[in-house]
Amino acid sequence: MTAGATGGAGPRSSRRRGTVLEQAIFQATLDELIASGYARLSMEAVATGARTGKAAVYRRWSSKEELVLGAMRATLPPFGPVPDTGSLRGDLLELMQRARAAMLSLPGCAVRVIMGELDHERARPFLGLMNECVTDPGKAMMLEVLRRGAERGEVRVEAVTPLVADVAPALMLYRAKMHGPPTEADAVALVDEVMLPMVRA
Repeated sequence: MTAGATGGAGPRSSRRRGTVLEQAIFQATLDELIASGYARLSMEAVATGARTGKAAVYRRWSSKEELVLGAMRATLPPFGPVPDTGSLRGDLLELMQRARAAMLSLPGCAVRVIMGELDHERARPFLGLMNECVTDPGKAMMLEVLRRGAERGEVRVEAVTPLVADVAPALMLYRAKMHGPPTEADAVALVDEVMLPMVRA
């Protein structure tokens, strides 16, 4: 009688523990953030979306900032190893497609919501996470791709610089902010119309 009076959330939450429950909470967090915005996001709404109790959420995360950061970190698509297709264009296209996948992912959509709603100071933790997990690894891979291209004679040695490595992700982020998520054609154009003419030997 007591178990039935608690409603459906209790029995379901008792069967889901550890990683399975955390993944459900992360999914509900990002879904709720994208649907309602950061200001209206609540731990209660996340618990409802994950079909668990509020206590299960509060035991793991003391604030919605911690919860959103945890959800983003856990669900960002892996950037993978440095591309090695054998050609500069192939490697650049692979990097741009990975960056596009990150931007189109749930965490990527969540970042756009946060950036549109919070000032720079309040958004700093989320930007820091994106730099750590996406921007910095992507820049390091871009530099390695350019270095390999220079070794093959496809890239001018003086073009292998951190500033040049910043161009493609910065332009992709700018266009995403101004025009919406980049398409596959956008990624190809960025390589063919910007990166290759800029770095080719």
